[in-house]
Order: sequence, then structure tokens, then C-alpha cells
Amino acid sequence: MNTMTIGTSTVLVAVGAIMRYAVTAKGNGFDVHKIGGILMIVGIVGAIISIALFAASSRRRVALVPVAAPPPAPVIVDERDVR
Repeated sequence: MNTMTIGTSTVLVAVGAIMRYAVTAKGNGFDVHKIGGILMIVGIVGAIISIALFAASSRRRVALVPVAAPPPAPVIVDERDVR
């Protein structure tokens, strides 16, 4: 299941805020300020949903900590006298 992530939500809110408050151009047939407001609302709702899904999925996870095995004993291949 693909969900909107926090990063995507942040980008939508930022682009929407720029379109809503910083752009002074007028479009023919559409309102730039309304589209900016819609993008900000969609970004905020997406952030709330993704945070809720992240919180719900983190409660279901069980952390399995692997038990460390002891290191293997050194293998002696050949013994010889050193003088």
C-alpha cells in the first residue's frame, strides 16, 4: 500500500503556501490562490494520515533482538616446536 509520506506532505504544504501567499500572477480560468490553499489542505491531511499509520504500524512490530553466539574456538591445525 503506497501512502503519502511526511516528505511529500511537506512539499505539498510548501508549494501550496508559495502559490497561496507569494504568487501574484492571475491565471485565466483558474485561481492560483485557491489551488495553493487546496494543496496546503491536502498536504496537512496527508501528514496527519501518514503519522497515524506510522504510529499504528510501530505498535504492531515486535523487536526481535538476535542472541549473539559465542565466538568459535580457535582451530589448531598443526603443532610444532619452535626453538
